[in-house]
Amino acid sequence: MTMKPPTSDIAFTESVKAVQERMGSRKQYARMETTGGWETAISEDLAGFIGERDSCYLATANAKGQPYVQHRGGPKGFLKVLDERTMAFADFAGNRQYITVGNLAENNRAFLFFMDYPNQTRVKIWGWAEVVEDDPRLLHQLSDPNYKGKPERAIRFHVDAFDINCRQHIQARFTQEDVDVLVQPLRDRLAELEAENILLKSSAQARLR
Repeated sequence: MTMKPPTSDIAFTESVKAVQERMGSRKQYARMETTGGWETAISEDLAGFIGERDSCYLATANAKGQPYVQHRGGPKGFLKVLDERTMAFADFAGNRQYITVGNLAENNRAFLFFMDYPNQTRVKIWGWAEVVEDDPRLLHQLSDPNYKGKPERAIRFHVDAFDINCRQHIQARFTQEDVDVLVQPLRDRLAELEAENILLKSSAQARLR
């Protein structure tokens, strides 16, 4: 019986494996492949991670293999997990180049890349994507009425495999929202000290009268 290739083969082509062999890392990944390779179903932890992201990068390529990477963003949770193998997001009006839409029309292979800078975590997801322009119910599900962006269509992404990568070389960065949360206790304490200082000054002035 022919064994099913590991899911990691989506990235570990024969050329990649040859480089791994030459550089000494092939045995490490071969051991991982004995268990089937990377995961394919979106776990609760991964769904929670995706729900906290306000941006990601979507990579596509045209029929000739010319790659393209596009930043996608919105409110936290703009990318919705629909089931354990599918997620989708609203595609908003932008610079009207339509490179991603055009690429997917002739080559549906796609890749999602997520970065969580504060926690120094990155997630890579391989799969295929489709442009959905005739499903108002899905577009309504993906849209946030409080977000100013105008949705034009939906992009539905189907997961083939994902890998939660190592944190090496990721420099911690924080959004304005993250910074506000971190410094709020300091602001509160500063307000308390200022109020105490006003009371002390008032008491000292009263004693001098």
